[in-house]
Amino acid sequence: MQNARVPGIVQLFFPGMICRIPEKDKKTVYLTFDDGPIPEATPMVLDILNKYNAKATFFCVGDNVRKYPQLYQRILDEGHAVGNHTFNHTDGWKTKLKEYIENTEKCAELVSSPLFRPPYGRIKIGQYNKLQEKYKIVMWDVLTRDYDADFSVSDCFSIVEKNIREGSILVFHDSIKAKDKLSQLLPQTLEFIASEGYAPKPISVPI
Repeated sequence: MQNARVPGIVQLFFPGMICRIPEKDKKTVYLTFDDGPIPEATPMVLDILNKYNAKATFFCVGDNVRKYPQLYQRILDEGHAVGNHTFNHTDGWKTKLKEYIENTEKCAELVSSPLFRPPYGRIKIGQYNKLQEKYKIVMWDVLTRDYDADFSVSDCFSIVEKNIREGSILVFHDSIKAKDKLSQLLPQTLEFIASEGYAPKPISVPI
């Protein structure tokens, strides 16, 4: 099974990346959701979070916010945090610096947040250095792989169960690819973290 964590070599080249947020004397974890908001998945995620009284952070694609502003507003109204995930889910490895920054800033016109997560986790050093002037670059400590057709709900939960620790940032996706698995995986995860004494919190600045 592939590594759930951002490799140490990546963190070495990008030392300001946030992959985990441990808090002294607290058992806190951070649930994050990428690629929404979309009507096929985001309302379900919000309903599940509400049922378990859990707060999370949504890294939103700007074009989805443009298309579904009511869903974006619901995320905010229900007390969740948001982050910038570019306007078009842009792959940093395939995009020139100027275009990448412009796409991020286009998203920022709709998503007001000091948090940024690069789509696919792909970002070049130049892009990182430029964006770090304005944003906290948030990666992850546990990648659930809920989007991957080769991973079952059980596989994804096993990743959570084996890798979660104090301060973990977990990545899920409120996307069409992930929604069926997430309908089972998210409640299972929330029940597990509660049984382990973890409290799910949204990411806030300063970090």
